[in-house]
Amino acid sequence: MYKIKLKADGSLERCKARLVIRGNTQREGIDFTDTFSFVVKMTTIRTIIALAAQRQWDIYQLDVNNAFLHGDLYEEICMKMPEGIPNSQNKVCKFQKSLYGLKQASRQWFAKLTIFLQQHGYTQSRNHYSLFFAHFWLTFDHCSCLC
Repeated sequence: MYKIKLKADGSLERCKARLVIRGNTQREGIDFTDTFSFVVKMTTIRTIIALAAQRQWDIYQLDVNNAFLHGDLYEEICMKMPEGIPNSQNKVCKFQKSLYGLKQASRQWFAKLTIFLQQHGYTQSRNHYSLFFAHFWLTFDHCSCLC
């Protein structure tokens, strides 16, 4: 995908390019198996905000830039070289990480995030899988939740 960014006066600011996969060409069982990824429920968010307000906990929000680019791939996925790149030997690109457009991109990101959080002391809720919590015992009970 190519995009030309303009300044307010209409002059060129920069040209952006992003590699996006055409996921509609993927075949189930060959290019991917599972695509489902857990999504936070609004009731969970409301409950955590109410609990934090009641107990005077701090709440932090995190936005991961390019999150889907960090997911590991377990399937072998290749693509033709993009137009404009010399390729006289007809080579292909083999992906090692997930890219936007892959059907399994969100699932792979969630799997990697889950492993990271568990390695850092967070526990995944059995009732709501997109909710993670950790207890840090300081001078008072403190619970940190991610969802």
